Amino acid sequence: MLAAGWKGISTVDVNGAVTFTLWLCGCNLRCPFCHNWRIAERQNCGELDVERLLDELARAKPYIDYLHVTGGEPLLQAEELRHLFKRAGEAGVARSLNTNATLTKALEKVIDEVDHLATDLKIPDQMYGVPHWQQLWQNFLTSLKAVSGRKIPIELRIPVANLPLETYAKRIEEVGNALAETEVTVVIQPLLGPPTTDPRDSQWCRQYCNPPSSHLQQIAKLAAALGKVVIKNYGI
Repeated sequence: MLAAGWKGISTVDVNGAVTFTLWLCGCNLRCPFCHNWRIAERQNCGELDVERLLDELARAKPYIDYLHVTGGEPLLQAEELRHLFKRAGEAGVARSLNTNATLTKALEKVIDEVDHLATDLKIPDQMYGVPHWQQLWQNFLTSLKAVSGRKIPIELRIPVANLPLETYAKRIEEVGNALAETEVTVVIQPLLGPPTTDPRDSQWCRQYCNPPSSHLQQIAKLAAALGKVVIKNYGI
């Protein structure tokens, strides 16, 4: 597995939980706001020492809620990820996956080894950073339905840009239809630009990042029907 590293104890990667977080390299998207774009582009990555990771995970087990795997996009390495999650589960560690949820066939390979899923609701469609976003959006909804059908808890993150509110309303409704059968925590968070973050496309971010705090409150109202809503305003 190609990885960028791990953090033994993290309190920021899953809302309300303590995690052992692993970053895997590579991504099928090119989101302009991404602050992990170097990991997505496989810079400063290396082969994961799985046995060493599992040893450290065992030591961290009393203090964590999940092994949380993020990226990049972990599902680009779905087979290896499935084996890692299986071994973690056999050791009594719950597994959390952070995915863009557009790789539906890859998700099918690992879903039986997933106890919690986190994903971003990317609005508008240009946030995917690739031309075939229409199919990716349908894939995203298909993935949500698959996870919801297994009643896996979902953390749905809504990165908020400085865009008209009507941009969000239709997509949130579609997502609500896909998530009818599972527990959902919605995390509303602003897209932050430099110097707080180092996004892939700083020019895009200068135009759309750092939305007013009123945007977060209004989008939280739109998302209230989905489940519990948490707003992270990072002091804006």
